[in-house]
Amino acid sequence: MRHIAIIGSGPAGYYTAEACQKQFGDDVRIDIIDRLPVPFGLIRSGVAPDHQSIKAVARRYEQVALTDTVRFVGKLSIGQDVSIAELLSLYDAVVLATGAPSDRPLGVPGDDLPGVIGSAAFVGWYNGHPDFAALAPDIDGRDIVIIGNGNVALDCARILAKSADEFAGSDIVEHAYQRLSTAQPRSITILGRRGPQQIAMTPKELGELGHLARASVHVDPADLPPPESDAVLEPGQRKSVNLLREFAQDHPEKAVPIRFDFFVKSVRVEGDGKAERLVIEDTQLGANGESVGTGATHSIPADLIISCIGYRTSPIPDVPYDEQRGRFANEEGRIRPGLYCVGWARRGPTGTIGTNKPDGFMIAEEIAKDQPEAAGKQGRAGLDALIEARGLAIVTFRDWQKIDIAEVERARSGAPREKFVRVEDMVAASRG
Repeated sequence: MRHIAIIGSGPAGYYTAEACQKQFGDDVRIDIIDRLPVPFGLIRSGVAPDHQSIKAVARRYEQVALTDTVRFVGKLSIGQDVSIAELLSLYDAVVLATGAPSDRPLGVPGDDLPGVIGSAAFVGWYNGHPDFAALAPDIDGRDIVIIGNGNVALDCARILAKSADEFAGSDIVEHAYQRLSTAQPRSITILGRRGPQQIAMTPKELGELGHLARASVHVDPADLPPPESDAVLEPGQRKSVNLLREFAQDHPEKAVPIRFDFFVKSVRVEGDGKAERLVIEDTQLGANGESVGTGATHSIPADLIISCIGYRTSPIPDVPYDEQRGRFANEEGRIRPGLYCVGWARRGPTGTIGTNKPDGFMIAEEIAKDQPEAAGKQGRAGLDALIEARGLAIVTFRDWQKIDIAEVERARSGAPREKFVRVEDMVAASRG
C-alpha cells in the first residue's frame, strides 16, 4: 500500500488527491491535513462571499473526500503538532499544498501604521477566517485606498461599496455584514503602477463594479491610451479596457465614488499615529512595459489602505524556502526526495482555481516516477499513533459535515450559511 500525505485542504490539495487516486487506484491511502478544523481553504476563506457559483466547486472536492482512499485530518498543525521529518518517515510522499495565505509587504515607510492592512487580512475578515475575524476595519466616512490592479482589488472595492440588500444570497459573515451594511466609505480609490491596458482584472469582475446600487465608478480619460491600440490585446483584456472606457464617460454621481488612479506608485504612508494619507509618485511605462517613476509626488487622503499586491507561502520548519519568490524552493514541484509541492506553494500566487488541477496531476505522475513501488511505510496508522501519544484531537470529514450542517442552520434569512469564526466553536459543532 502506498501512503501519501497532502498538507493543505484547498483546491491544490484536493486536485492532488484526486490525481493520486487516478494514478494509483485502490493501492493508495491519502491523508489531507489542515491546521483548521474546516476544509477547502481558498474556496471557504478567499473566494468572495457574493461569488457563490465559484464556491460550488467544493462539491467536487467533497466527492473525493468521501471515498475510501482519502481522509481529512483537520486541526493538525504541521511544524507544531507534527514535523515534516516525522511525516516523511511515515509516508511515501508528502505534498505541500498550503497555498500562499500571507500578504506580501507593501514595503514603504509607514506601512506598519494602524489602518494599513493586506488583502489576505481584509478578505479573511469578511470571509470569517479565524486568524482575521477580530480585524474590525474602520470604514464609515473614511477615504479608502486599495493598492493593486487585480481581481482581489476589485473584490475588496465591491464588498466595501455594497449596500445591505446587495449581500443577499452571499455567505458574508455576520460581523462583516453588520459593519459593511451600516457603514459607508467616503471614497474608494484603486491605485495601479501601470495603465489600463496592463490591468490583471477580468471583465466579469470589473463589470460588477458598474452595477452597484450606491457606487459610481470613475476613470480619468487622460489615463486611457488611444482606442486603436487595444487591437493588440487579448479578447478578455480588450473587454476589460472597454469597460474602463465606459467608466470614463460621464455618469451620475452616487454616494460612494470608486476612482481608478493609474500610473502611480506608493511612496510612503503618513499620519499621526495612524494612516491619514498616502504619498504617491507618478509613473510612466518604460521601454519594456515596466513602471518607471517620474519623481513627481503628491498625497491623497487615506484613512484605510488595503494592499492587494500579492501573497506569500508561509514557511514551514525544515523546508527550503525561496524568499524572493515567496514560495517553497523547488524544481518542478520536487523539494527533496519524498517531499513535493503544488499550486501556489509551488509556483507562487498565479493562475485560477482550475490551474491547480494540472499541477496536481503532474505531481502524481512525478511521485509514480520517483517511487515505482511503495516503501512499506506506516502511513495513516503511524500518524494516528503520534496523534494519540500527543493527546491531539483531530477533526475528520464526517466531523466537518456536522459543522457544515450547523452553519447552514444558523444562517440569517437569504444566506446559504453563517460560518463559525472561532476554532473552538467549530470544534464544538463537530462534536455535535
